[in-house]
Amino acid sequence: MNARRFHGDPARLRSPERMALLEVDRVVAISLAELEVKNALDVGTGTAVFAEAFANLGLDVTGIDLNPEMTEWARRHVPAARFEVGAAERLPFPNGSFDLVFLGHVLHESEEPARALGEAKRVARQRIVVLEWPYLDEEHGPPLEHRLKPEAIETLLREQGLERFERVTLRNMELYRIAL
Repeated sequence: MNARRFHGDPARLRSPERMALLEVDRVVAISLAELEVKNALDVGTGTAVFAEAFANLGLDVTGIDLNPEMTEWARRHVPAARFEVGAAERLPFPNGSFDLVFLGHVLHESEEPARALGEAKRVARQRIVVLEWPYLDEEHGPPLEHRLKPEAIETLLREQGLERFERVTLRNMELYRIAL
């Protein structure tokens, strides 16, 4: 069992306190800015917080999560989307399948974050967005030793040939918007 992965009550991922930290509307707006997006892949969808926000904007949304319990939660919250059980490091989709690939709080949980980014690059057509907790010791989110330093994320991006990125510091998160 990967100690970095979320193992708590899925309902906690949709608590009002956590939803306020996520700034969902702002994250989605930044993710989609200056693009014409028809479909999106939500990698590590969890309870489909971001998949739901993308679907509410009329996008064709697919979500994938390693945890079958999470995909069941996701299906209940976003019945119009498609959800599959699978790993970020082995996405079961053809090359260039999605306009946008969104990885929300996935890299810090991945056993192979470089491979997860490589897979995101493979299946994305226009943009990849990575949302991560800041490298700070905080009450909310994962412990500091599970978080990734910005320099580590930027090195991973460059190693995958993802040179065209910008880092956006939100109130409680770090967002990386990567152009392909």
